[in-house]
Amino acid sequence: MKSQVKELPLPAFYRPSHAGTYGYSPNAGVLQTEAMTWSAANGLSPAATDRFNLHLLLIDVQKDFCFPEGSLYVAGRSGQGAIDDSRRIAEFVYRNLGVLSNVTTTLDTHFAYQIFFPSFWVDENGQMLTPYREVTREQIERGQARPNPAVAKWLCGGNYPWLLKQVKYYCDELERAGKYTLYLWPPHCLLGSDGHALAGVVQEARLFHAFARGAQSWCEVKGGNPLTENYSVLRPEVLSRHDGQPLAQRNTQFLKTLLTADAVVIAGQAASHCVKSSIDDLLSEIVAQDAALARKVYLLTDCMSSVTVPDGKGGFAADFTPQAEAALQRFADAGMHLVKSTDPLANWADLRIG
Repeated sequence: MKSQVKELPLPAFYRPSHAGTYGYSPNAGVLQTEAMTWSAANGLSPAATDRFNLHLLLIDVQKDFCFPEGSLYVAGRSGQGAIDDSRRIAEFVYRNLGVLSNVTTTLDTHFAYQIFFPSFWVDENGQMLTPYREVTREQIERGQARPNPAVAKWLCGGNYPWLLKQVKYYCDELERAGKYTLYLWPPHCLLGSDGHALAGVVQEARLFHAFARGAQSWCEVKGGNPLTENYSVLRPEVLSRHDGQPLAQRNTQFLKTLLTADAVVIAGQAASHCVKSSIDDLLSEIVAQDAALARKVYLLTDCMSSVTVPDGKGGFAADFTPQAEAALQRFADAGMHLVKSTDPLANWADLRIG
């Protein structure tokens, strides 16, 4: 038996071109009025009355990732990656707004000095390192990469030997886990910057959903700890310090929120990093509890793109697409569903909304 889900029309104010406009920002007051009228015209009920909790998780759909003007644009191989993804995300929300109970957006949130930013590191000559490179334990031992002494005062009370031990331990832990080697990115999603904000077309869709369905506009903030990466919304990459003290903790409350939903739909940026890592952590918890729960997770493959770094010659200095594709196949093999945003929910396997 297939779900009986009515797809809704796109609101009259929606403009697909806004997905490619960095400066676009919706007026929340106007949007609220529009949502009330549209909700009544389409006979929508409050999300609180939904018998089936369909939760949409949008990962890091922020301006720095979603536009060429951003500092870390997720272009994919097409060059239009995140722009097209944002448009499809917005349209998915509008068409299925009547059955989406909750929409949560994650916000990658950073400060000037983080362990994955060049500003955190200097070379043997005291010069800041460059982005798009790895840092390893071996490089630290040789002095080719070392923590910027300027950060020691506010980060660890000026105890530079402690900081040196910590970054070596951190690299060891990353390499031991086998997921990532420490990688330096350009400064991005700095709190207070334009790049930290959600792409306007996605912000518009999530607020419209909130106003039309009486649902909260949920956000999960991640990434503020200067001593660990935090690709996944569910946990930082490393949880402990070299001295055995805690460094960070898992996001157990949000994990519970996802696991208790009737179905979870996931999209966002980037498929090769924060999306991949978040799904990896979700799958690990599912396997630990009940592997069958994987069947209630749906991945919008046309609403996520991979990090690519152009080489200036028409090719790529780095292309993480293969890692994303391998991860998606692994998730599908575990029971999660690979779907497209344009596929009617009525045709989604294992989805029993109505």
